[in-house]
Amino acid sequence: MEAARRAPHRPAQLAYDYSLFAPADATAPKVCRDFVRAVLLTLDREPLVLPATLCTSELVTNVHLHTKGTAMLRVQLTPARLRVSVYDESHDPPVTPETRATACRGRGLALVAEVADLWGVAADRAGRFAKGVWFELGGPDRLPPVRALGLSSSPVRP
Repeated sequence: MEAARRAPHRPAQLAYDYSLFAPADATAPKVCRDFVRAVLLTLDREPLVLPATLCTSELVTNVHLHTKGTAMLRVQLTPARLRVSVYDESHDPPVTPETRATACRGRGLALVAEVADLWGVAADRAGRFAKGVWFELGGPDRLPPVRALGLSSSPVRP
């Protein structure tokens, strides 16, 4: 009698979901960048650190500049993708203004659109916040923009 053949066992895809609440304060962008960096480095996703922290900084800065109240940062990571969402209490949709080359402000969402694989706006399903602006980056093999250009993300030493 032949033994029944079984499909090889596949472990469940690990998924990580971290959240951080940030006050409406000028320190929020740095704290949120550091949080995203710590999550990605802890989970061995170093190639995602540079683009993820840039996009996170832009979204949290927008919350700080254009809304009042607490923001929530959510970091969701699977082997296939990273999704970072920044929720706030404003019902106003984000605006992507036409920015002059000499303007000092107004490039945040344009940078996110350029660096992220996807981005958008979603309602907060839990109902605590009015909306969340999110971005996604590919999995662990994604090449950050600086490496794609042949540049180093390491600090420059004199």
